[in-house]
Amino acid sequence: MLRFALPILFVFAGISPALCDDAGQASPPDKAAEMQSMKDFLQANSDCREFTDSCSYCVVTDGRADCSTPQIACVKKEYQCTARSGK
Repeated sequence: MLRFALPILFVFAGISPALCDDAGQASPPDKAAEMQSMKDFLQANSDCREFTDSCSYCVVTDGRADCSTPQIACVKKEYQCTARSGK
């Protein structure tokens, strides 16, 4: 009886990846690709000195954005100015 058990295990092992649910599902569209780029945001908001996307916090110095490391498990949103220059 043991002679037949081993080949049956190999058959089931070979079939199991085909039964996996995630193989046929398409991934959702990348929302980050639809969002405004940082460069475009800075051009449109030239007086913005601090901004965030709810993941990273950025400070604009000499026209260049210096940003924090993204927080763990954040959900990126559109850029939002949090401080403007007094010009």
